[in-house]
Amino acid sequence: MEKSDDYVMLSALQHFVYCPRQFALIHLEQVWQENIYTLRGMRVHERVDTPTHELIEGVRVERSLHLVSHTHQLRGIADVVEFLSDGTPYPVEYKVGARKAKDADKVQLCAQAICLEEMFGREVPRGALFYHKSKRRLEVEFDEGLRSLVTDAVRGVQALWESQVMPSPVADARCDNCSLAEACMPHSLRGFGKNFDRNDVFRIELEN
Repeated sequence: MEKSDDYVMLSALQHFVYCPRQFALIHLEQVWQENIYTLRGMRVHERVDTPTHELIEGVRVERSLHLVSHTHQLRGIADVVEFLSDGTPYPVEYKVGARKAKDADKVQLCAQAICLEEMFGREVPRGALFYHKSKRRLEVEFDEGLRSLVTDAVRGVQALWESQVMPSPVADARCDNCSLAEACMPHSLRGFGKNFDRNDVFRIELEN
């Protein structure tokens, strides 16, 4: 997250909705660790991370398109934006794994749509998530409920950044494939309380 201008990165929204502690470790503590899932993710994004544009069967396709919404204080990069025959932007976000139960991916995609609406001055009613594991798209409608989740997530990210308080670990199924499990120590810290200071982590390490 770029604190210099208080704009929230689109990827940070996904991290926050999936797990606030994951967001804090990455964006507050600057912690990042590779595992097989992050490496697969980089491989999947190799093509879409290169800024290009082309015409495919009459559809204009933009890859790695920079996005911004000054109204909602959002910025980031869209993997792919397809422009339909009438000029309507259609964002497509690439994900390495399988479809997730939480709405983190949908929130990230909807935030891209909100940026596109402001940039191009037209409604973006839907987009798609492409899951590499299934090789299929999941079309997502950007209804009011999902747009509200985006707004709430932006506020949550900004509030967490201002407080600098590390959220407690969730210690659930989300932790199984998380590359930050070793740094997070979810099961060791699960019963410590709702929120805690980073110094508490050092004390627990010493006690163990």
